[in-house]
Amino acid sequence: MLMMTLAIGLGAAKPVLISALPAGNAITDGKAILRYALPIDNAPVRDLQKTLEDISEQLRAKRRWGAITGDLSRASRILTTKKDALLASVAPDQLDKAEALIDQLQAAIPVVQAANEAQDRQQVLAERDRVLDLVGQLEDTMVQGFPFAVPPTYQTLPQLKGRATIEFVTSKGNITAVVDGYSAPVTAGNFVDLVQRGFYDGLPFTRAEDSYVLQVGDPPGPEVGFVDPKTKQYRAIPLEILVKGDETPTYEITLEDAGRFLEQPVLPFSAYGAMALARPGDDPNGGSSQFFFFLFEPELTPAGANLLDGRYAIFGFVTDGKPVLDKLRPGDKIESARVVQGLENLQQPQAA
Repeated sequence: MLMMTLAIGLGAAKPVLISALPAGNAITDGKAILRYALPIDNAPVRDLQKTLEDISEQLRAKRRWGAITGDLSRASRILTTKKDALLASVAPDQLDKAEALIDQLQAAIPVVQAANEAQDRQQVLAERDRVLDLVGQLEDTMVQGFPFAVPPTYQTLPQLKGRATIEFVTSKGNITAVVDGYSAPVTAGNFVDLVQRGFYDGLPFTRAEDSYVLQVGDPPGPEVGFVDPKTKQYRAIPLEILVKGDETPTYEITLEDAGRFLEQPVLPFSAYGAMALARPGDDPNGGSSQFFFFLFEPELTPAGANLLDGRYAIFGFVTDGKPVLDKLRPGDKIESARVVQGLENLQQPQAA
């Protein structure tokens, strides 16, 4: 059994000038990255999201409890005074759901404040996470259609026109991940199609390095990727990276080779459990079925740029079961992988 090379060792990459990187902290929560990656344009909901996310930063400050009260007051004001502005971006058929979510959010803010008044740090974080999940659902109602056309060149490949939730059962526990077709429709479509085929069921993890990567997806036999049983051809997936500010992804070239060294992907390697397509080190378009979970290492993920962004295509993030990733070793297996939500967003390829 062959393992596809993943040339992301420090020795294989060009030096990154940390002093040239933009200031600020990288977002290290995969759920937050997924929220920001949604193709929506509504300033109040982004303000609401940022205000609530700020609570985790406040918990590290000296005057934390008063600062959190301020954040919660601001969130409450947004929900009350800017309700019409929030609803203005909602898809017409989602208005009832959005209004119900706003009502739930207004009821949930006092629960967070009660935990804050009790100065219960863990409870504050737990309640804040529940509120942010509601914010994410509200943002979902604001997505109106797929944001761009995938180039005709890739119409013979599966595409994910939205998001899908995947549940993995492994020999060490269960993992849940959200796959983002809004940012990587071809890469995500290939992955969801393979999951739906049962391709990953029973496959062993072939590489596991602490604080680095956990790789899987090498099928039995001489092949290193998926061979379509209909065409008998290796399914190669083009490198696909959506850069912040771009309307469509960049295809078939690394950002480094494109001269876009410090531009930031919408889906960055700054969160533990990022999922990316593995590929031969010398071929950006040679990926197929093998993928890796990135095991967050701060030195590899400075704010604004790192050794991996722009070189490999992220297509999702683990949202539950992250501790399981630390337990998995070569030889452990994915016992099953299933699409539990969003399968309707998978579009099968057109005939060549």
